Amino acid sequence: MASLFTNPAIIPVSQLTSTNPTRFLLYYNGTTATKAPSIRSTKSSTPFTTIFCSATRRPEYIPNRIPDPHYVRVFDTTLRDGEQSPGASMTSKEKLDVARQLAKLGVDIIEAGFPAASKDDLEAVRMIAKEVGNEVDENGYVPVICGLARCNKKDIDASWEAVKHAKRPRIHTFIATSEIHMKHKLKKTKEEVIETARSMVSYARSLGCNDVEFSPEDAGRSDREFLYQILGEVIKAGATTLNIPDTVGYNMPNEFGQLIADIKANTKGIENVIISTHCQNDLGLSTANTLAGACAGARQVEVTVNGIGERAGNAALEEVVMALKCRGDQVLGGLYTGINTKQIIMSSKMVEEFSGLHVQPHKAIVGENAFAHESGIHQDGMLKHKNTYEIISPEDIGLHRSNESGIVLGKLSAEESSDDKQNSIAVDTGSNDDSDFFVKRPGFSGRHALRSRLLELGYDIDSKDLDDLFWRFKAVAEKKKNITDDDVMALVSDVVFQPQVVWKLGDVQVTCGTLGLPMATVRLIDANGEEHIACANGTGPIDSAYKAVLLIVKVDVTLLEYSMNAVTEGIDALATTRVLIRGENNHISTRSSGQSGEILHRTFSGTGAGVDIVVSSVRAFVNALNKMLGFNNQAGAKSNTRNSRVSP
Repeated sequence: MASLFTNPAIIPVSQLTSTNPTRFLLYYNGTTATKAPSIRSTKSSTPFTTIFCSATRRPEYIPNRIPDPHYVRVFDTTLRDGEQSPGASMTSKEKLDVARQLAKLGVDIIEAGFPAASKDDLEAVRMIAKEVGNEVDENGYVPVICGLARCNKKDIDASWEAVKHAKRPRIHTFIATSEIHMKHKLKKTKEEVIETARSMVSYARSLGCNDVEFSPEDAGRSDREFLYQILGEVIKAGATTLNIPDTVGYNMPNEFGQLIADIKANTKGIENVIISTHCQNDLGLSTANTLAGACAGARQVEVTVNGIGERAGNAALEEVVMALKCRGDQVLGGLYTGINTKQIIMSSKMVEEFSGLHVQPHKAIVGENAFAHESGIHQDGMLKHKNTYEIISPEDIGLHRSNESGIVLGKLSAEESSDDKQNSIAVDTGSNDDSDFFVKRPGFSGRHALRSRLLELGYDIDSKDLDDLFWRFKAVAEKKKNITDDDVMALVSDVVFQPQVVWKLGDVQVTCGTLGLPMATVRLIDANGEEHIACANGTGPIDSAYKAVLLIVKVDVTLLEYSMNAVTEGIDALATTRVLIRGENNHISTRSSGQSGEILHRTFSGTGAGVDIVVSSVRAFVNALNKMLGFNNQAGAKSNTRNSRVSP
């Protein structure tokens, strides 16, 4: 990696000497690239973690230039590309909540959606632009709000209509440039593609948008000389950012890095724009390719929270950001971002719940096993010094463990760490007494203690949701002796991260077994507070309960997926249920991944939690129905279908 340090202003930490563990902060006295960074050292118990000035300072936002050459803009496309994941769906309110969280996270650009897809999508992006796109913090930070558009006037008009209300609006337009895409999908010649790209970038600028991003779709498989040509033309037409996508996740890191370097060296006018990367994860290389692109000169990275996206997903924001934070000074040439990493866990949990896409336990950074250590050898090392097996402090991403060492006792645990069992795996306990929640704190009510612990876990919940959550906690505590952090997080998901209530579950009672026909009785409460009761038979208790719910709600749906997991070990563990449904009226919108306007059938997910698995299952089903019915009420199924068929 020696080539990364050709700039004499950058000093690798490995070349510095110190007798004590230190962390180094790199900061600039000015914004010009010619000034060398000053270096300050501070005492730290974590010598392997480097914190950059991005936590307190962010370069001035200029669409086509970054004053600090080592700053990397983070372009989050969770609400656009991420929502195209199979099974993912968010309501407009959920999208707004996610956008607010992304602003707390500190992303530079929020790609809020594909406005031409449907009236609902346009309204969601417009709402985000008006609200999140105008919330300027005390440091002058406000995220850019971006809308995606294919290279046609209707898409670009819709995008501008949605984002123009933001303080910093951006239009992102794209057209395919690989031979296979131009021949089989677009059915256009190279000359036609260049003219379309040039004219549409120019058209976007003519609307009054001074921040226009252009993407040559499938750039990773495109002819290099053709890429240089089309990129040069869109630069002349007014593009401010050139995004280079590895659309199908085909490239190797060395290939993609070389692609960025070649574009930087051979494209006329490239010094007047920002180079960006957008890497898919089809071969599991999206993060590696993104970092390779940044090392080669890209200064914007397009990512999603939890790596969600089409097919195998996108480069994960948390992986790219923490790689830059952890190794940026040592092997990545001093690159850094403006992300507030302490908001990573909250962002991950919110996206997981709203999208309905669970994070696998071994997922880097945000998976539940990312900071868990079951092997006896690892446990022994962790008890002696955390840095033996943790290169990132969990607190740096907003994760606070009640089990300080992150140790999980299991079949791989060895005897040498078992002596410390009482100290290292003590769990938080709940009680029916309001004054005795988790730990006794003088002057604290149960709600105060609950809120305090929630803040430590990264959840900032308003008073109404806190009240609802507290009563759910008390109900669970009556049935479950020990309440762990995992239980609390499951209850947060079940109470806070839920759609607007159209129907509320009152009661459910089932009879089942080998001696009779399963039957369920369900009581639901509508938005006006009126109670509705129905009974139904089915093949089992959950099938019976779902049929009873549908008798009340009076809609036709297809259950596509059903899954259940225990939150913790033990026979009294909370169960979390996830369902995926599709309405029979087939809510559709236009897919943004191609010029031909493919149609996407919307699905709606729901989650629920409870000690009783039937109750948990019904909660999840009702929540999915609420999401679907809320979508209907907001956009109107007929209007949504009519407006979703957008011409290319």
